[in-house]
Amino acid sequence: MLRWIIFILLFGIIDVYAYQAFKTISKNQWLNILYWVLSILVLGNFVFRLFNLNRSDFGTPHAYAFGFVVALMVPKIILLMSMFAEDIFRVPHAIYRYFTEGEAAKGNYMPSRRAFISKVALGLAAVPFASILYGIYKGKYNFKVLKYTLHFEDLPTAFDGYKITQISDIHSGSFDNMDKVKYGVDLINEQQSDLILFTGDMVNNKADEMKPYVDVFNKLNAKDGLYSVLGNHDYGDYVKWESKEAKRKNLEDLKAIQKEVGFDLLLNEHRFIEKNGERIALIGVENWGAGGFKKAGDLKQASAAVDKDDFKILMSHDPSHWEKEVIYDDYHYHLTLSGHTHGMQFGIEIPGWFKWSPVKWRYKYWAGIYEELGQFINVNRGFGYLAFPGRVGIWPEITVIELKKGTKTA
Repeated sequence: MLRWIIFILLFGIIDVYAYQAFKTISKNQWLNILYWVLSILVLGNFVFRLFNLNRSDFGTPHAYAFGFVVALMVPKIILLMSMFAEDIFRVPHAIYRYFTEGEAAKGNYMPSRRAFISKVALGLAAVPFASILYGIYKGKYNFKVLKYTLHFEDLPTAFDGYKITQISDIHSGSFDNMDKVKYGVDLINEQQSDLILFTGDMVNNKADEMKPYVDVFNKLNAKDGLYSVLGNHDYGDYVKWESKEAKRKNLEDLKAIQKEVGFDLLLNEHRFIEKNGERIALIGVENWGAGGFKKAGDLKQASAAVDKDDFKILMSHDPSHWEKEVIYDDYHYHLTLSGHTHGMQFGIEIPGWFKWSPVKWRYKYWAGIYEELGQFINVNRGFGYLAFPGRVGIWPEITVIELKKGTKTA
């Protein structure tokens, strides 16, 4: 109860302050009333849906309730900052008038807000407001195919030009448009890669979330097969189960669904992909995440029968695993594929030049290709979305990686 009171009070303070910009330029009383009606309806709907809600019940209506709160809150924070910046000058001026003019000021010490400042603030606030609405309406299915070519001197010759498609973080429980999901799956198949690798989080919480989409994802096809690992959400750790047996059964059901889709699920295991008498090792670990995340991944067990000199591709859901354990392992894992971060589903990105998201403050490796000690990782931005029902600037991703033998030439 206390956290909700604090949240509502905070929202109210931001609302009152942001309203100052709106009120300064709007002389229409009905528009002013509409401002408050809209704020109360959006906040009320959010609180009504989420008050004491079990996380496992977080469905599409709740996600949209959260999304609309974000759509209003972010622009209003910008208005608050603009109004506060103006008050940095207004308040000292009011104090000065109080002590110098006294009765001559007739009590009106505080200078009026300037309409120009309010107009600029509203213009700035309109940008994130429109962007967030776009992200909710269209951005979450704005699939992007990102292609990379990586060079390795010790890549077996038979695999020169080998293509891998990686997807991650499907989060099927969040989907609300079957046709858009089908389009995304068709786009994966259009890449005609040799392998399709899925790096975890097929569901939000429960295996049942994936059932409506089995007949969509089982259309995935690659010449050398489909392989997968589990992500932190796949274990059902964020749900209150009636028993340990129910939780265990949910995980077994999800494993069965992965098989039905066509994925060979690697649980601290490996497979060899062979071609023309040569091979590469495909290694998959269970989830291992820094901090409070599950640490079921066992790199040594997964690689036990892999030769140190084999060319190795590792699937590990959380990129913090690469940072904390994989980079410095004696085995030298040539390429690691991860997901998990979603790029926070929010950021600014100009391909090939600039990328930024608040998630960079949590994860050192959060989106795209990174290289350390002659080893690469790709952190996929995710196929689906979670909680916030949209994406702003960080779009859903299908990664295509081509392996090339030799060194990169200019």
